[in-house]
Amino acid sequence: MHILIGRIAVFIDKKRSNTFEIPTGGIGFFECIDDDSAAFKLFDTAKKWLEEREMKAMDGPINFGEKDRYWGLLINGFDHPPLYGHNYNPDYYKSFFIKYGFKTYFKQYTFIRPLVYELPKRFRKRFERIDQNKRYSLKKIDLKYIEKFAEDFRKVYNSAWVTHDNFKEMSSKQSISLLKKIKPVMDKDLIWFAYYDNDPIGFVIMLPELNQYFKVTNGNFNIWGKIKFIVKKILTKPKFVWGLAFGITPKFQGIGMESYILWTASQQIINHNKHYKECIISWIGDFNPKMIHITKSMGGKEYHEHLTLRKIFDNKIKFKRSPIIE
Repeated sequence: MHILIGRIAVFIDKKRSNTFEIPTGGIGFFECIDDDSAAFKLFDTAKKWLEEREMKAMDGPINFGEKDRYWGLLINGFDHPPLYGHNYNPDYYKSFFIKYGFKTYFKQYTFIRPLVYELPKRFRKRFERIDQNKRYSLKKIDLKYIEKFAEDFRKVYNSAWVTHDNFKEMSSKQSISLLKKIKPVMDKDLIWFAYYDNDPIGFVIMLPELNQYFKVTNGNFNIWGKIKFIVKKILTKPKFVWGLAFGITPKFQGIGMESYILWTASQQIINHNKHYKECIISWIGDFNPKMIHITKSMGGKEYHEHLTLRKIFDNKIKFKRSPIIE
Protein backbone atom coordinates (compact mmCIF):
# COMPACT_ATOMS: atom_id res chain seq x y z
CA MET A 1 0.00 0.00 0.00
CA HIS A 2 1.30 3.43 -0.93
CA ILE A 3 1.04 6.30 1.54
CA LEU A 4 1.00 9.83 0.13
CA ILE A 5 3.67 11.92 1.87
CA GLY A 6 4.17 14.88 -0.49
CA ARG A 7 3.53 16.55 -3.82
CA ILE A 8 5.12 19.14 -6.10
CA ALA A 9 4.27 20.85 -9.38
CA VAL A 10 7.08 21.73 -11.80
CA PHE A 11 6.60 23.92 -14.84
CA ILE A 12 8.11 26.27 -17.41
CA ASP A 13 6.34 29.55 -18.08
CA LYS A 14 7.14 30.16 -21.73
CA LYS A 15 6.35 33.87 -21.37
CA ARG A 16 8.81 34.45 -18.50
CA SER A 17 11.30 31.64 -18.04
CA ASN A 18 13.74 32.91 -20.66
CA THR A 19 13.50 36.58 -19.70
CA PHE A 20 15.89 36.13 -16.75
CA GLU A 21 19.67 36.20 -17.14
CA ILE A 22 19.55 32.40 -16.94
CA PRO A 23 16.58 30.23 -18.02
CA THR A 24 14.50 29.64 -14.90
CA GLY A 25 11.62 27.24 -14.32
CA GLY A 26 9.26 27.06 -11.38
CA ILE A 27 7.95 24.79 -8.66
CA GLY A 28 4.79 25.23 -6.64
CA PHE A 29 1.87 23.61 -4.85
CA PHE A 30 4.49 21.99 -2.62
CA GLU A 31 3.30 19.87 0.30
CA CYS A 32 5.43 17.47 2.34
CA ILE A 33 5.67 15.70 5.68
CA ASP A 34 8.43 16.85 8.04
CA ASP A 35 11.17 14.76 6.45
CA ASP A 36 14.22 16.10 4.60
CA SER A 37 14.67 13.04 2.39
CA ALA A 38 11.06 13.21 1.19
CA ALA A 39 11.34 16.93 0.39
CA PHE A 40 14.69 16.49 -1.38
CA LYS A 41 13.24 13.67 -3.49
CA LEU A 42 10.55 16.05 -4.70
CA PHE A 43 13.09 18.81 -5.38
CA ASP A 44 15.41 16.37 -7.21
CA THR A 45 12.58 15.21 -9.43
CA ALA A 46 11.65 18.80 -10.32
CA LYS A 47 15.30 19.76 -10.94
CA LYS A 48 15.86 16.79 -13.27
CA TRP A 49 12.70 17.59 -15.25
CA LEU A 50 13.77 21.21 -15.71
CA GLU A 51 17.37 20.33 -16.63
CA GLU A 52 16.08 18.01 -19.33
CA ARG A 53 14.32 21.04 -20.80
CA GLU A 54 17.41 23.30 -20.67
CA MET A 55 16.45 25.27 -17.57
CA LYS A 56 19.37 26.31 -15.33
CA ALA A 57 17.48 27.34 -12.19
CA MET A 58 14.13 27.01 -10.45
CA ASP A 59 12.06 29.46 -8.39
CA GLY A 60 9.69 28.39 -5.68
CA PRO A 61 7.25 28.07 -4.29
CA ILE A 62 5.49 30.01 -7.04
CA ASN A 63 2.38 29.73 -9.18
CA PHE A 64 1.95 29.14 -12.89
CA GLY A 65 0.48 32.57 -13.41
CA GLU A 66 0.60 36.07 -11.95
CA LYS A 67 2.50 36.89 -8.75
CA ASP A 68 -0.60 37.95 -6.82
CA ARG A 69 -1.72 34.33 -6.24
CA TYR A 70 -0.04 31.58 -4.22
CA TRP A 71 3.42 33.06 -4.50
CA GLY A 72 6.17 32.63 -1.92
CA LEU A 73 6.94 30.66 1.23
CA LEU A 74 5.46 31.91 4.51
CA ILE A 75 8.23 32.38 7.11
CA ASN A 76 6.75 34.90 9.57
CA GLY A 77 3.23 35.71 10.76
CA PHE A 78 1.99 32.19 11.49
CA ASP A 79 -0.09 33.57 14.37
CA HIS A 80 -2.14 35.65 11.90
CA PRO A 81 -4.99 34.06 9.90
CA PRO A 82 -4.30 33.06 6.28
CA LEU A 83 -5.42 35.35 3.46
CA TYR A 84 -7.27 34.45 0.28
CA GLY A 85 -4.85 33.53 -2.50
CA HIS A 86 -1.79 33.51 -0.20
CA ASN A 87 0.34 30.50 0.64
CA TYR A 88 0.04 29.38 4.26
CA ASN A 89 2.45 26.53 5.03
CA PRO A 90 4.03 24.77 8.03
CA ASP A 91 7.03 26.61 9.47
CA TYR A 92 9.36 23.64 8.86
CA TYR A 93 9.17 24.08 5.08
CA LYS A 94 11.79 26.83 5.20
CA SER A 95 14.51 24.41 6.34
CA PHE A 96 13.82 22.15 3.33
CA PHE A 97 14.50 24.95 0.86
CA ILE A 98 17.56 26.34 2.66
CA LYS A 99 19.20 22.92 3.17
CA TYR A 100 18.65 22.06 -0.49
CA GLY A 101 20.46 25.20 -1.59
CA PHE A 102 17.69 27.65 -2.41
CA LYS A 103 18.52 31.30 -1.75
CA THR A 104 16.21 34.26 -1.21
CA TYR A 105 15.47 35.91 -4.55
CA PHE A 106 13.22 38.48 -2.87
CA LYS A 107 11.17 38.94 0.29
CA GLN A 108 7.47 39.72 0.24
CA TYR A 109 5.79 41.74 2.98
CA THR A 110 2.09 41.91 3.76
CA PHE A 111 0.99 44.75 6.04
CA ILE A 112 -2.11 45.52 8.09
CA ARG A 113 -3.41 48.95 9.07
CA PRO A 114 -6.42 49.97 11.24
CA LEU A 115 -9.01 51.98 9.30
CA VAL A 116 -10.53 53.74 12.30
CA TYR A 117 -7.74 56.32 12.22
CA GLU A 118 -7.13 58.91 9.55
CA LEU A 119 -3.89 58.82 7.62
CA PRO A 120 -1.12 61.11 8.95
CA LYS A 121 -1.71 64.84 8.36
CA ARG A 122 0.99 65.04 5.71
CA PHE A 123 -1.22 62.87 3.46
CA ARG A 124 -4.08 65.35 3.81
CA LYS A 125 -1.81 68.32 3.11
CA ARG A 126 -0.47 66.71 -0.07
CA PHE A 127 -4.01 65.84 -1.13
CA GLU A 128 -5.16 69.44 -0.64
CA ARG A 129 -2.19 70.83 -2.57
CA ILE A 130 -2.81 68.61 -5.59
CA ASP A 131 -6.60 68.95 -5.40
CA GLN A 132 -6.28 72.72 -5.93
CA ASN A 133 -5.04 72.01 -9.45
CA LYS A 134 -8.20 71.27 -11.43
CA ARG A 135 -6.25 69.38 -14.08
CA TYR A 136 -6.22 66.50 -11.57
CA SER A 137 -9.32 64.47 -10.79
CA LEU A 138 -10.35 61.28 -9.02
CA LYS A 139 -13.09 58.85 -10.03
CA LYS A 140 -14.60 55.79 -8.42
CA ILE A 141 -15.01 52.81 -10.70
CA ASP A 142 -18.34 52.71 -12.51
CA LEU A 143 -19.31 49.12 -13.32
CA LYS A 144 -21.38 50.28 -16.30
CA TYR A 145 -18.11 51.27 -17.97
CA ILE A 146 -15.88 48.45 -16.79
CA GLU A 147 -14.15 48.12 -20.19
CA LYS A 148 -13.13 51.78 -20.03
CA PHE A 149 -11.69 51.41 -16.54
CA ALA A 150 -9.96 48.18 -17.55
CA GLU A 151 -8.14 50.10 -20.28
CA ASP A 152 -7.22 52.88 -17.82
CA PHE A 153 -5.88 50.23 -15.44
CA ARG A 154 -3.84 48.64 -18.24
CA LYS A 155 -2.24 51.95 -19.25
CA VAL A 156 -1.13 52.77 -15.71
CA TYR A 157 -0.03 49.21 -14.99
CA ASN A 158 2.16 48.96 -18.09
CA SER A 159 3.75 52.31 -17.34
CA ALA A 160 4.25 51.81 -13.60
CA TRP A 161 5.43 48.19 -13.62
CA VAL A 162 7.83 48.38 -16.58
CA THR A 163 10.83 48.70 -14.21
CA HIS A 164 9.92 45.49 -12.35
CA ASP A 165 12.10 42.45 -12.86
CA ASN A 166 10.73 40.00 -15.45
CA PHE A 167 7.93 42.43 -16.44
CA LYS A 168 5.52 41.42 -19.19
CA GLU A 169 3.18 44.02 -20.65
CA MET A 170 -0.53 43.51 -19.92
CA SER A 171 -2.86 43.24 -22.90
CA SER A 172 -6.35 44.73 -23.16
CA LYS A 173 -7.79 41.23 -23.04
CA GLN A 174 -5.96 40.51 -19.77
CA SER A 175 -7.03 43.75 -18.06
CA ILE A 176 -10.70 43.27 -18.96
CA SER A 177 -10.54 39.64 -17.79
CA LEU A 178 -9.00 40.71 -14.48
CA LEU A 179 -11.66 43.30 -13.65
CA LYS A 180 -14.49 41.03 -14.75
CA LYS A 181 -13.16 38.25 -12.50
CA ILE A 182 -13.24 40.45 -9.41
CA LYS A 183 -16.49 42.23 -10.38
CA PRO A 184 -18.75 39.89 -8.30
CA VAL A 185 -16.96 40.88 -5.09
CA MET A 186 -16.22 44.52 -5.89
CA ASP A 187 -17.20 47.38 -3.63
CA LYS A 188 -17.12 50.39 -5.94
CA ASP A 189 -16.19 52.68 -3.02
CA LEU A 190 -12.86 50.82 -2.72
CA ILE A 191 -11.58 51.33 -6.28
CA TRP A 192 -10.29 54.74 -7.36
CA PHE A 193 -8.56 56.11 -10.45
CA ALA A 194 -6.56 59.35 -10.73
CA TYR A 195 -6.46 61.44 -13.91
CA TYR A 196 -4.50 64.37 -15.29
CA ASP A 197 -6.36 66.14 -18.09
CA ASN A 198 -8.55 63.01 -18.19
CA ASP A 199 -5.56 60.73 -18.87
CA PRO A 200 -5.19 57.90 -16.29
CA ILE A 201 -2.13 58.32 -14.07
CA GLY A 202 -2.83 56.16 -11.01
CA PHE A 203 -5.17 53.78 -9.25
CA VAL A 204 -5.84 51.92 -6.05
CA ILE A 205 -7.83 48.67 -6.14
CA MET A 206 -9.14 47.27 -2.86
CA LEU A 207 -11.59 44.45 -2.26
CA PRO A 208 -13.30 42.92 0.74
CA GLU A 209 -10.82 40.27 1.98
CA LEU A 210 -12.38 37.09 0.59
CA ASN A 211 -11.14 34.62 3.18
CA GLN A 212 -13.74 36.11 5.52
CA TYR A 213 -16.29 34.34 3.32
CA PHE A 214 -14.38 31.30 2.06
CA LYS A 215 -13.46 29.97 5.49
CA VAL A 216 -17.09 28.98 6.13
CA THR A 217 -16.80 26.44 3.28
CA ASN A 218 -14.10 24.54 5.23
CA GLY A 219 -12.10 24.12 2.03
CA ASN A 220 -14.90 22.48 0.04
CA PHE A 221 -16.39 24.70 -2.66
CA ASN A 222 -19.04 22.23 -3.81
CA ILE A 223 -22.70 23.22 -4.20
CA TRP A 224 -23.25 23.30 -0.43
CA GLY A 225 -20.00 25.24 0.00
CA LYS A 226 -21.12 27.80 -2.59
CA ILE A 227 -24.43 28.23 -0.77
CA LYS A 228 -22.59 28.84 2.51
CA PHE A 229 -20.33 31.36 0.75
CA ILE A 230 -23.25 33.30 -0.75
CA VAL A 231 -25.21 33.34 2.53
CA LYS A 232 -22.14 34.52 4.45
CA LYS A 233 -21.53 37.26 1.89
CA ILE A 234 -25.15 38.47 2.02
CA LEU A 235 -25.66 38.36 5.77
CA THR A 236 -22.34 39.66 7.09
CA LYS A 237 -20.46 42.89 6.68
CA PRO A 238 -16.76 42.32 5.95
CA LYS A 239 -14.31 43.72 8.50
CA PHE A 240 -11.18 43.52 6.38
CA VAL A 241 -10.25 45.36 3.20
CA TRP A 242 -7.66 43.79 0.92
CA GLY A 243 -5.31 46.12 -0.97
CA LEU A 244 -4.99 44.29 -4.28
CA ALA A 245 -3.09 46.79 -6.43
CA PHE A 246 -1.71 50.33 -6.35
CA GLY A 247 0.14 52.11 -9.13
CA ILE A 248 1.23 55.52 -10.36
CA THR A 249 2.79 56.30 -13.72
CA PRO A 250 6.47 57.29 -13.39
CA LYS A 251 5.94 60.87 -14.59
CA PHE A 252 3.65 61.56 -11.60
CA GLN A 253 5.62 59.76 -8.92
CA GLY A 254 7.34 61.77 -6.21
CA ILE A 255 4.87 64.68 -6.22
CA GLY A 256 2.47 63.36 -3.57
CA MET A 257 0.18 61.48 -5.94
CA GLU A 258 0.07 58.50 -3.58
CA SER A 259 -1.32 60.80 -0.88
CA TYR A 260 -3.88 62.24 -3.31
CA ILE A 261 -5.28 58.78 -4.08
CA LEU A 262 -4.90 57.09 -0.70
CA TRP A 263 -6.32 60.00 1.33
CA THR A 264 -9.47 59.99 -0.79
CA ALA A 265 -9.92 56.22 -0.56
CA SER A 266 -9.26 56.25 3.18
CA GLN A 267 -11.77 59.03 3.88
CA GLN A 268 -14.40 57.24 1.81
CA ILE A 269 -14.03 54.16 3.99
CA ILE A 270 -14.02 56.09 7.27
CA ASN A 271 -17.07 58.20 6.36
CA HIS A 272 -19.24 55.74 4.44
CA ASN A 273 -18.14 52.15 5.12
CA LYS A 274 -17.79 51.95 8.87
CA HIS A 275 -18.00 48.14 8.93
CA TYR A 276 -14.46 47.94 7.51
CA LYS A 277 -12.02 47.91 10.43
CA GLU A 278 -8.62 47.04 8.97
CA CYS A 279 -6.84 47.15 5.62
CA ILE A 280 -4.53 44.34 4.55
CA ILE A 281 -1.92 45.51 2.05
CA SER A 282 -0.44 42.64 0.07
CA TRP A 283 2.15 41.98 -0.95
CA ILE A 284 5.14 44.32 -1.45
CA GLY A 285 8.53 42.98 -2.48
CA ASP A 286 11.73 44.18 -0.84
CA PHE A 287 12.80 45.17 -4.35
CA ASN A 288 10.32 48.06 -4.01
CA PRO A 289 11.61 50.04 -0.99
CA LYS A 290 9.65 53.18 -1.96
CA MET A 291 6.33 51.36 -1.63
CA ILE A 292 7.40 49.77 1.65
CA HIS A 293 8.26 53.23 2.97
CA ILE A 294 4.87 54.64 1.91
CA THR A 295 3.03 51.74 3.54
CA LYS A 296 4.90 52.09 6.82
CA SER A 297 4.40 55.86 6.80
CA MET A 298 0.64 55.18 6.62
CA GLY A 299 0.90 53.18 9.84
CA GLY A 300 1.11 49.74 8.27
CA LYS A 301 2.46 46.93 10.47
CA GLU A 302 3.93 43.67 9.20
CA TYR A 303 1.36 40.87 9.02
CA HIS A 304 2.94 38.11 6.93
CA GLU A 305 6.38 37.64 5.41
CA HIS A 306 7.00 35.33 2.46
CA LEU A 307 10.12 34.41 0.50
CA THR A 308 10.48 33.73 -3.19
CA LEU A 309 13.48 31.41 -3.42
CA ARG A 310 15.78 30.43 -6.28
CA LYS A 311 17.98 27.39 -6.76
CA ILE A 312 20.71 27.69 -9.40
CA PHE A 313 21.76 24.26 -10.66
CA ASP A 314 25.37 25.11 -11.52
CA ASN A 315 27.30 26.32 -8.47
CA LYS A 316 29.70 28.20 -10.76
CA ILE A 317 26.95 30.63 -11.76
CA LYS A 318 26.81 33.62 -9.43
CA PHE A 319 23.52 34.10 -7.60
CA LYS A 320 21.89 37.54 -7.92
CA ARG A 321 18.91 38.82 -6.00
CA SER A 322 15.96 40.53 -7.72
CA PRO A 323 17.09 44.06 -8.71
CA ILE A 324 15.90 47.02 -6.65
CA ILE A 325 13.41 49.37 -8.32
CA GLU A 326 14.93 52.83 -8.39
